[in-house]
Amino acid sequence: MKAKTFLKFFLTFLVIFTLIGIPVFRSVSNINLFKSDTNGDSSADSIGVLVDNKGSFYDAYPDVKRINLLMLGVNANMTDTIMLISWDMDNDKVDVISVPRDTYYHRDGYDGAAQKKINSIYSAEGIKPTAEAVSDVLYGIQINYYAIIDYDAVKTIVDGVGGVPLNVKRNMHYEDPYDDPPLVINIKKGQQTLDGKHAVQYLRYRHGYANGDIGRVEAQQEFMKSLYNQCIKHGILSSAKLVTDNVKSDLTLGAVSQYALSAMNLKEDSINTYTVPGEGKYIGQASYYIQDKDATKDMLTEIYSGKSSDSGSASAE
Repeated sequence: MKAKTFLKFFLTFLVIFTLIGIPVFRSVSNINLFKSDTNGDSSADSIGVLVDNKGSFYDAYPDVKRINLLMLGVNANMTDTIMLISWDMDNDKVDVISVPRDTYYHRDGYDGAAQKKINSIYSAEGIKPTAEAVSDVLYGIQINYYAIIDYDAVKTIVDGVGGVPLNVKRNMHYEDPYDDPPLVINIKKGQQTLDGKHAVQYLRYRHGYANGDIGRVEAQQEFMKSLYNQCIKHGILSSAKLVTDNVKSDLTLGAVSQYALSAMNLKEDSINTYTVPGEGKYIGQASYYIQDKDATKDMLTEIYSGKSSDSGSASAE
Protein backbone atom coordinates (compact mmCIF):
# COMPACT_ATOMS: atom_id res chain seq x y z
CA MET A 1 0.00 0.00 0.00
CA LYS A 2 1.39 3.41 -0.96
CA ALA A 3 2.23 5.73 1.94
CA LYS A 4 -0.47 8.28 1.09
CA THR A 5 -3.13 5.59 0.80
CA PHE A 6 -1.99 4.01 4.05
CA LEU A 7 -2.25 7.34 5.87
CA LYS A 8 -5.72 7.93 4.44
CA PHE A 9 -6.91 4.60 5.78
CA PHE A 10 -5.08 5.16 9.06
CA LEU A 11 -6.76 8.54 9.46
CA THR A 12 -10.24 7.10 9.00
CA PHE A 13 -9.38 4.17 11.24
CA LEU A 14 -8.24 6.63 13.90
CA VAL A 15 -11.44 8.62 13.58
CA ILE A 16 -13.53 5.48 14.13
CA PHE A 17 -11.85 4.66 17.38
CA THR A 18 -11.69 8.17 18.71
CA LEU A 19 -15.38 8.53 17.94
CA ILE A 20 -16.25 5.45 19.97
CA GLY A 21 -13.82 6.02 22.78
CA ILE A 22 -10.78 3.99 21.75
CA PRO A 23 -7.99 6.12 20.32
CA VAL A 24 -5.23 3.86 19.03
CA PHE A 25 -2.42 6.34 19.01
CA ARG A 26 0.56 6.48 21.35
CA SER A 27 4.35 6.96 20.99
CA VAL A 28 3.86 10.74 20.96
CA SER A 29 5.99 12.87 23.26
CA ASN A 30 5.76 16.36 24.74
CA ILE A 31 1.97 16.54 24.81
CA ASN A 32 0.37 18.27 27.79
CA LEU A 33 -3.28 17.99 28.70
CA PHE A 34 -3.61 21.55 29.94
CA LYS A 35 -1.08 23.55 27.94
CA SER A 36 0.82 23.37 24.69
CA ASP A 37 3.45 25.19 22.66
CA THR A 38 2.01 24.10 19.32
CA ASN A 39 -0.02 27.30 18.79
CA GLY A 40 -2.68 25.30 16.99
CA ASP A 41 -0.28 23.89 14.40
CA SER A 42 -1.33 20.38 13.38
CA SER A 43 1.53 19.69 11.01
CA ALA A 44 3.58 16.52 11.12
CA ASP A 45 5.82 18.09 13.76
CA SER A 46 3.13 18.94 16.31
CA ILE A 47 -0.23 18.06 17.80
CA GLY A 48 -3.23 20.16 16.93
CA VAL A 49 -4.84 22.38 19.53
CA LEU A 50 -8.47 23.37 19.10
CA VAL A 51 -8.83 24.97 22.55
CA ASP A 52 -5.89 25.83 24.81
CA ASN A 53 -7.31 27.42 27.94
CA LYS A 54 -5.46 28.29 31.11
CA GLY A 55 -7.87 27.00 33.74
CA SER A 56 -7.24 26.14 37.36
CA PHE A 57 -5.62 22.84 36.35
CA TYR A 58 -3.19 24.50 33.94
CA ASP A 59 -0.06 23.83 36.01
CA ALA A 60 -1.44 20.99 38.10
CA TYR A 61 -0.07 18.11 36.00
CA PRO A 62 2.89 19.35 33.92
CA ASP A 63 4.01 15.85 32.95
CA VAL A 64 0.64 14.45 31.89
CA LYS A 65 0.66 13.22 28.28
CA ARG A 66 -2.78 13.05 26.73
CA ILE A 67 -4.60 13.79 23.52
CA ASN A 68 -8.20 14.96 23.86
CA LEU A 69 -10.80 14.73 21.13
CA LEU A 70 -14.24 16.33 21.34
CA MET A 71 -16.90 14.08 19.82
CA LEU A 72 -20.27 15.56 18.88
CA GLY A 73 -23.29 13.57 17.78
CA VAL A 74 -25.42 16.03 15.77
CA ASN A 75 -29.13 15.89 14.98
CA ALA A 76 -30.85 18.71 13.09
CA ASN A 77 -27.75 20.85 13.71
CA MET A 78 -28.07 20.41 17.50
CA THR A 79 -25.52 18.47 19.55
CA ASP A 80 -27.44 15.47 20.83
CA THR A 81 -24.32 13.82 22.27
CA ILE A 82 -21.23 15.53 23.72
CA MET A 83 -18.23 13.46 24.78
CA LEU A 84 -14.57 14.20 25.42
CA ILE A 85 -12.36 11.24 24.49
CA SER A 86 -9.09 11.48 26.46
CA TRP A 87 -6.22 9.10 25.69
CA ASP A 88 -3.70 8.62 28.52
CA MET A 89 -0.62 7.55 26.59
CA ASP A 90 1.55 6.82 29.62
CA ASN A 91 -0.90 4.36 31.17
CA ASP A 92 -2.64 2.96 28.07
CA LYS A 93 -6.07 4.07 29.25
CA VAL A 94 -8.97 5.97 27.75
CA ASP A 95 -11.28 8.23 29.76
CA VAL A 96 -14.61 9.14 28.18
CA ILE A 97 -16.22 12.18 29.81
CA SER A 98 -19.84 12.79 28.82
CA VAL A 99 -21.38 16.24 29.11
CA PRO A 100 -25.20 16.05 29.38
CA ARG A 101 -26.79 17.94 26.51
CA ASP A 102 -29.08 19.93 28.85
CA THR A 103 -26.19 21.28 30.92
CA TYR A 104 -26.89 24.90 31.86
CA TYR A 105 -24.33 27.22 30.26
CA HIS A 106 -24.76 31.00 30.28
CA ARG A 107 -23.81 33.03 27.21
CA ASP A 108 -24.17 36.79 26.96
CA GLY A 109 -26.89 37.74 24.53
CA TYR A 110 -28.54 34.32 24.53
CA ASP A 111 -31.52 34.60 26.86
CA GLY A 112 -33.97 32.00 25.53
CA ALA A 113 -34.55 28.92 27.66
CA ALA A 114 -33.16 26.53 25.03
CA GLN A 115 -30.22 28.87 24.34
CA LYS A 116 -29.00 28.40 27.92
CA LYS A 117 -28.30 24.72 27.28
CA ILE A 118 -24.83 23.70 26.12
CA ASN A 119 -26.21 21.69 23.20
CA SER A 120 -27.53 24.87 21.56
CA ILE A 121 -24.10 26.41 21.01
CA TYR A 122 -23.09 24.42 17.93
CA SER A 123 -26.08 25.47 15.80
CA ALA A 124 -25.64 29.15 16.70
CA GLU A 125 -21.86 29.56 16.77
CA GLY A 126 -20.12 26.44 15.45
CA ILE A 127 -17.47 24.01 16.66
CA LYS A 128 -14.92 26.38 18.25
CA PRO A 129 -17.34 28.05 20.72
CA THR A 130 -18.79 24.63 21.52
CA ALA A 131 -15.32 23.29 22.28
CA GLU A 132 -14.55 26.35 24.37
CA ALA A 133 -17.72 25.79 26.41
CA VAL A 134 -16.86 22.12 27.00
CA SER A 135 -13.35 23.14 28.03
CA ASP A 136 -14.83 25.71 30.40
CA VAL A 137 -17.11 23.12 32.00
CA LEU A 138 -14.04 20.91 32.47
CA TYR A 139 -11.88 23.53 34.21
CA GLY A 140 -9.99 24.73 31.14
CA ILE A 141 -9.01 21.34 29.75
CA GLN A 142 -7.11 21.45 26.47
CA ILE A 143 -8.92 20.03 23.44
CA ASN A 144 -6.77 18.90 20.54
CA TYR A 145 -9.24 17.77 17.88
CA TYR A 146 -12.92 17.36 17.11
CA ALA A 147 -15.05 14.84 15.25
CA ILE A 148 -18.70 15.33 14.29
CA ILE A 149 -21.10 12.59 13.28
CA ASP A 150 -24.82 12.67 12.53
CA TYR A 151 -27.44 9.92 12.81
CA ASP A 152 -27.43 9.12 9.09
CA ALA A 153 -23.73 8.33 9.42
CA VAL A 154 -24.37 6.21 12.53
CA LYS A 155 -26.97 4.18 10.61
CA THR A 156 -24.57 3.62 7.72
CA ILE A 157 -21.67 2.58 9.96
CA VAL A 158 -23.76 0.24 12.14
CA ASP A 159 -25.27 -1.52 9.14
CA GLY A 160 -21.84 -1.72 7.57
CA VAL A 161 -20.29 -3.58 10.51
CA GLY A 162 -23.20 -6.01 10.75
CA GLY A 163 -25.12 -4.40 13.61
CA VAL A 164 -24.31 -3.80 17.26
CA PRO A 165 -24.97 -6.55 19.87
CA LEU A 166 -26.52 -5.03 22.98
CA ASN A 167 -28.53 -5.99 26.03
CA VAL A 168 -31.36 -3.45 25.96
CA LYS A 169 -32.40 -3.06 29.57
CA ARG A 170 -35.93 -1.70 29.08
CA ASN A 171 -38.68 -1.56 26.50
CA MET A 172 -38.23 1.60 24.47
CA HIS A 173 -41.33 3.14 22.95
CA TYR A 174 -41.81 6.77 22.00
CA GLU A 175 -43.43 8.71 19.16
CA ASP A 176 -43.07 12.33 18.14
CA PRO A 177 -45.22 13.09 15.10
CA TYR A 178 -43.96 16.68 15.03
CA ASP A 179 -40.33 15.74 14.48
CA ASP A 180 -39.01 15.98 10.91
CA PRO A 181 -39.28 13.24 9.87
CA PRO A 182 -41.72 11.92 12.51
CA LEU A 183 -39.82 9.99 15.19
CA VAL A 184 -40.95 6.47 16.06
CA ILE A 185 -38.95 4.44 18.60
CA ASN A 186 -39.97 0.84 19.21
CA ILE A 187 -37.36 -1.54 20.69
CA LYS A 188 -38.05 -4.52 22.98
CA LYS A 189 -35.79 -5.14 25.94
CA GLY A 190 -33.33 -8.03 25.94
CA GLN A 191 -30.16 -9.20 24.21
CA GLN A 192 -30.24 -8.45 20.48
CA THR A 193 -28.25 -7.06 17.58
CA LEU A 194 -29.37 -3.58 16.64
CA ASP A 195 -29.33 -2.66 12.96
CA GLY A 196 -28.65 0.90 11.89
CA LYS A 197 -32.28 2.02 12.10
CA HIS A 198 -32.78 0.65 15.62
CA ALA A 199 -29.34 1.83 16.75
CA VAL A 200 -30.41 5.39 15.97
CA GLN A 201 -33.67 4.83 17.86
CA TYR A 202 -31.72 3.48 20.83
CA LEU A 203 -29.40 6.50 20.87
CA ARG A 204 -32.26 9.00 20.56
CA TYR A 205 -34.44 7.47 23.26
CA ARG A 206 -34.49 9.67 26.37
CA HIS A 207 -37.89 9.45 28.08
CA GLY A 208 -37.80 6.25 30.10
CA TYR A 209 -34.70 6.53 32.28
CA ALA A 210 -35.20 6.81 36.04
CA ASN A 211 -32.22 9.18 36.29
CA GLY A 212 -33.12 11.23 33.21
CA ASP A 213 -30.40 12.39 30.85
CA ILE A 214 -27.71 10.64 32.89
CA GLY A 215 -29.33 7.29 32.14
CA ARG A 216 -29.30 8.16 28.47
CA VAL A 217 -25.61 9.06 28.62
CA GLU A 218 -24.79 5.73 30.26
CA ALA A 219 -26.77 3.88 27.58
CA GLN A 220 -24.85 5.73 24.85
CA GLN A 221 -21.52 4.85 26.47
CA GLU A 222 -22.51 1.16 26.58
CA PHE A 223 -23.49 1.30 22.91
CA MET A 224 -20.16 2.84 21.91
CA LYS A 225 -18.15 0.11 23.63
CA SER A 226 -20.10 -2.54 21.74
CA LEU A 227 -19.66 -0.67 18.46
CA TYR A 228 -15.90 -0.63 19.10
CA ASN A 229 -15.86 -4.43 19.36
CA GLN A 230 -17.87 -4.73 16.16
CA CYS A 231 -15.44 -2.49 14.27
CA ILE A 232 -12.59 -4.73 15.42
CA LYS A 233 -14.42 -7.87 14.24
CA HIS A 234 -15.40 -6.27 10.95
CA GLY A 235 -11.81 -5.35 10.13
CA ILE A 236 -9.77 -2.18 10.35
CA LEU A 237 -9.71 -1.20 6.68
CA SER A 238 -13.34 -2.16 6.05
CA SER A 239 -14.49 -0.17 9.07
CA ALA A 240 -12.32 2.77 8.07
CA LYS A 241 -13.85 2.86 4.60
CA LEU A 242 -17.32 3.14 6.12
CA VAL A 243 -16.61 6.47 7.76
CA THR A 244 -14.50 8.12 5.07
CA ASP A 245 -17.43 10.18 3.79
CA ASN A 246 -19.48 10.29 6.99
CA VAL A 247 -17.34 11.96 9.64
CA LYS A 248 -16.27 15.59 9.82
CA SER A 249 -13.01 16.11 11.71
CA ASP A 250 -9.96 18.38 11.85
CA LEU A 251 -7.58 15.42 12.17
CA THR A 252 -5.12 15.85 9.30
CA LEU A 253 -2.78 13.49 7.49
CA GLY A 254 0.11 15.51 8.93
CA ALA A 255 -1.10 14.85 12.47
CA VAL A 256 -1.95 11.23 11.82
CA SER A 257 1.48 10.52 10.30
CA GLN A 258 2.95 10.84 13.80
CA TYR A 259 0.95 7.81 14.92
CA ALA A 260 2.08 5.36 12.24
CA LEU A 261 3.90 3.22 14.82
CA SER A 262 0.95 3.12 17.19
CA ALA A 263 -0.01 -0.13 18.84
CA MET A 264 -3.60 -1.16 19.36
CA ASN A 265 -3.19 -2.79 22.77
CA LEU A 266 -6.18 -1.28 24.53
CA LYS A 267 -8.88 -3.59 25.82
CA GLU A 268 -12.43 -2.91 26.89
CA ASP A 269 -11.40 -2.80 30.56
CA SER A 270 -8.98 0.02 29.69
CA ILE A 271 -11.93 2.35 29.18
CA ASN A 272 -13.24 4.49 32.03
CA THR A 273 -16.53 6.30 31.46
CA TYR A 274 -17.53 9.41 33.39
CA THR A 275 -20.38 11.89 33.36
CA VAL A 276 -20.02 15.50 34.49
CA PRO A 277 -21.55 15.46 38.00
CA GLY A 278 -24.71 17.39 38.69
CA GLU A 279 -28.48 17.11 38.90
CA GLY A 280 -31.61 18.03 36.99
CA LYS A 281 -33.34 21.23 38.06
CA TYR A 282 -36.06 23.56 36.83
CA ILE A 283 -35.26 27.24 36.33
CA GLY A 284 -38.58 28.91 35.65
CA GLN A 285 -40.42 26.59 33.28
CA ALA A 286 -37.28 25.12 31.72
CA SER A 287 -35.47 21.95 32.78
CA TYR A 288 -31.68 22.02 32.96
CA TYR A 289 -28.80 19.87 34.15
CA ILE A 290 -26.92 21.90 36.76
CA GLN A 291 -23.24 21.02 37.01
CA ASP A 292 -21.68 20.34 40.42
CA LYS A 293 -18.41 22.22 39.95
CA ASP A 294 -16.70 20.90 43.08
CA ALA A 295 -17.54 17.31 42.16
CA THR A 296 -16.34 17.96 38.60
CA LYS A 297 -13.00 19.13 39.97
CA ASP A 298 -12.78 15.97 42.09
CA MET A 299 -13.58 13.84 39.02
CA LEU A 300 -10.83 15.47 36.94
CA THR A 301 -8.36 15.14 39.80
CA GLU A 302 -9.16 11.42 39.99
CA ILE A 303 -8.66 11.01 36.25
CA TYR A 304 -5.47 12.99 35.79
CA SER A 305 -3.78 11.81 38.95
CA GLY A 306 -3.90 8.32 37.45
CA LYS A 307 -6.32 7.00 40.07
CA SER A 308 -9.29 6.41 37.78
CA SER A 309 -11.14 3.12 38.01
CA ASP A 310 -9.85 0.06 36.15
CA SER A 311 -13.32 -1.43 35.84
CA GLY A 312 -14.45 0.44 32.74
CA SER A 313 -16.78 2.75 34.65
CA ALA A 314 -16.38 5.42 37.22
CA SER A 315 -17.95 6.48 40.46
CA ALA A 316 -18.44 9.92 39.00
CA GLU A 317 -21.29 8.70 36.87
